[in-house]
Amino acid sequence: MKVLRLRPGKERSLQRRHPWIFESAIAKGGADAGETVRIESGDGQFLAWAAFSPNSKIRARAWSFDEKQRIDAAFFAARVASAVAARELFDLQSDGVRLIHGEADGLPGLIVDRYGDTLVAQFLSAGVERWKGALADALLAATGLQKLYERSDASGREREGLPPVTGWLRGHGETELTIREHEWRLGLDVATGHKTGFYLDQRDSRKRFAELAARRRFRRVLNCFCYTGGFTVAALAGLKSAGAVSGAELISIDSSLPALERARAHLALNGFEEAQAEFLDADVNASLRRFVEEGRSFDAIVLDPPKFAPTVAHAERAARAYKDLNRQAFKLLAPGGHLLTFSCSGGIGADLFHKIVASAGIDAGVDGYITERLGAAPDHPMTIEFPEGEYLKGLVVVRK
Repeated sequence: MKVLRLRPGKERSLQRRHPWIFESAIAKGGADAGETVRIESGDGQFLAWAAFSPNSKIRARAWSFDEKQRIDAAFFAARVASAVAARELFDLQSDGVRLIHGEADGLPGLIVDRYGDTLVAQFLSAGVERWKGALADALLAATGLQKLYERSDASGREREGLPPVTGWLRGHGETELTIREHEWRLGLDVATGHKTGFYLDQRDSRKRFAELAARRRFRRVLNCFCYTGGFTVAALAGLKSAGAVSGAELISIDSSLPALERARAHLALNGFEEAQAEFLDADVNASLRRFVEEGRSFDAIVLDPPKFAPTVAHAERAARAYKDLNRQAFKLLAPGGHLLTFSCSGGIGADLFHKIVASAGIDAGVDGYITERLGAAPDHPMTIEFPEGEYLKGLVVVRK
């Protein structure tokens, strides 16, 4: 077994069971891509078994902190089965579920979502790439399913020195699927949709938006970066339950025409008329500025932009972008209106995001109550040992 020896003092994070070993922490040692290595402290004490990533700044990712543990196919079968079973702990009102959430489930670099009878996996690190076959077998065994589609085309693969890979890994079938989420239905394509095909992490925030729409009976709703219109469908569902759809104005903006076409299809899929929502193929920033110039206002605004800061190194530039978006949104928010604003950037922590939104409100001359904090649905867990799992942050702000 190959050994990585750490520099003195660099063992502390592993002693706290944090799974990442950075290049700068290593004194000596190496291995092939994905190979299991023994991690030792500077004085030779065992710390962990880990997968080596020769091209990544995260040079190794820990599989286990138990010196007696064997890293083999049986190990991965047990980890997968444990993660799948853990989803029974959560109240998940959907047949679209995140089954494996990387480090939080003890499988660094592996993302697996279930859409009905189809699994979709992303192998994003050298370690899970090396064990892809065993992991695929374990996933089918743990779920009893037969279809597994691979979407290993995320940017994280490049940082691991791995090429993009997509296609059926086990079985075959249609890539166009429909899932149930709460009281509505949503369509996706696992071959072309973002991530593994859909943003399951916003499931509960969409439900909360539906509840707010029903209670507050929003008359003017603006959904920015709407993608395939999940928050739009949620708003309409909430208004319908309150008998308040008639006369409501819903505007949804995205710069992807294919996404907007699917968003329009979602209206019919859920029994709504096309005229009940307007979809704009446009730049969100430019649209917000135009609406401000036109003197428009909205009772509810959703800001769910793409990732601006994948790492802390990008945080300063991302903070400016988030602040500008939120400043314009505050200017458009009517008194008593609700702003649901999000950041999915791992490089922007919850405290920093709060400060960005607060600064945006001050610059816009607007004060508001932060009534709720929102985050990813529970099948995208953050664990005690891996707080970096809290990538999605959201605030509900009610304008004074």
